[in-house]
Amino acid sequence: MADAKQDPAAPSGDSPRGFGFALVAYLLWGFLPFFMKAVAHIPAFEVVAHRILWSVPLAGAVLLFLGRTGDVKAALRSPRMVKMAMLTAVLITINWGIYVWAIGAGRAIETALGYYINPLFSVFLGAVLLKEKLTPAQTVAIGLAAVAVVVLAFDNGGLPWVSIGLALSWGLYAFFRKTLPIGANQGFFLEVLLLSVPALCYVVYLEVTGQGHFVDTGWANFGWLLASGVVTAVPLMIYANGAKLLKLSTIGIMQYIAPTMIFVIAVFVFHEPFGTSKLIAFVLIWAALAIYSVSMIRESRARRVAAPNPAE
Repeated sequence: MADAKQDPAAPSGDSPRGFGFALVAYLLWGFLPFFMKAVAHIPAFEVVAHRILWSVPLAGAVLLFLGRTGDVKAALRSPRMVKMAMLTAVLITINWGIYVWAIGAGRAIETALGYYINPLFSVFLGAVLLKEKLTPAQTVAIGLAAVAVVVLAFDNGGLPWVSIGLALSWGLYAFFRKTLPIGANQGFFLEVLLLSVPALCYVVYLEVTGQGHFVDTGWANFGWLLASGVVTAVPLMIYANGAKLLKLSTIGIMQYIAPTMIFVIAVFVFHEPFGTSKLIAFVLIWAALAIYSVSMIRESRARRVAAPNPAE
């Protein structure tokens, strides 16, 4: 999933083309649980390894087409850039691993909750790590999200670690990813490129020891694992091209599309248990997101009204 980020050079208004790109990306992420259910019989980290490996040629081909390979070469010559990219690569691997495992284990509802919590957790991170001042609405929203986590913890007899793990790993990934002075497509390619060496070693080890599912286990497994790169790289690159053409507030609202679809699929298609405690927790989260979103839209409008008109 992508966080609500916008290119600094983005226009002040929304572009229909940008809206279309972002919508397609979020719809693809929303339908991703069906793919993950299809590969649920394959260990999660083997799936993640193949997501990494088959993303490399796809992302590389896009950069060749765009003529932006020079950015990656420059990044590889910078030790600091490589270290930061390694950190973000590890965080995104953890996020993917939790997500793939959770869907296969019948815990898609918890993944939806994690991605609902994510924007609020990002605001919390800004307050803790960057000392950003929280607005009253943000404070209330974060408080409601915390209560929702407590409700689930009480119901489950322990913390909802899938939801917390997804929100924590993606929130930290988005936070540190902003420190990389490189475009979204180039950054993604750099991350999977760095991850490709351990991923390839792991896949080769699995195949040599007879534990792998890519070779000699049927065309279905071969096809699913090969397609894992497509379902990983394509939505991310479509999103990257859409986000820079939209206002931050628009992206902020659209990011709820995917977890809403995951929630509906989990309850009505996968038939995961959804008792009273989960209902209460989700109502709290939805209320928190409504407060947060209204506040964000109002702040965005106030900034536009306060901004000087260049035509004057």
